[in-house]
Amino acid sequence: MALKATIYKAVVNVADMDRHHYLDATLTLARHPSETQERMMLRLLAWIKYANERLQFTRGLSAEDEPEAWLRNDHLGIDLWIELGLPDERRIKKACSQSAEVALFTYNSRAADIWWQQNQSKLSQFKNLSIWYLDDAQLAQLSAFAARTMTLQATIQEGAIWLSDNDNNLEIQFTTWQQSA
Repeated sequence: MALKATIYKAVVNVADMDRHHYLDATLTLARHPSETQERMMLRLLAWIKYANERLQFTRGLSAEDEPEAWLRNDHLGIDLWIELGLPDERRIKKACSQSAEVALFTYNSRAADIWWQQNQSKLSQFKNLSIWYLDDAQLAQLSAFAARTMTLQATIQEGAIWLSDNDNNLEIQFTTWQQSA
């Protein structure tokens, strides 16, 4: 019998001072049995960074042809493709050709550094690709926010994300490896 996804609910209040975008959202995250808690929380953080009422989580790990989250337009085109991990160049090329903007969130310092050294020159050709890196220490702190039911407040200003709930406060700084043009 196959293991089922664990469902998490998050009520998120986002105040994005950089984009002058303010949003309250109720999100449902399905954590795949093979997904770590850290990866699931990074997925939620990626949603917060690009918060939009139309930004949706996809089937993620269960669907190889879909990103982790996407923002589709009225014509069913993809305005934003959000990817996590260390994908191969073909997957990134596909994402960049199908979407107006692609955001890749990398993590796992040892593997990510090697991956970046091997792929940096190839990925620089994709002008609609942003690559964000979150170090292991911040990812571990982010994981402390994980609960089956979460209420989070996020403030984004000058690229930093301040995340809080009833028990925790955290400032998160992504390292920018590549910024879209």
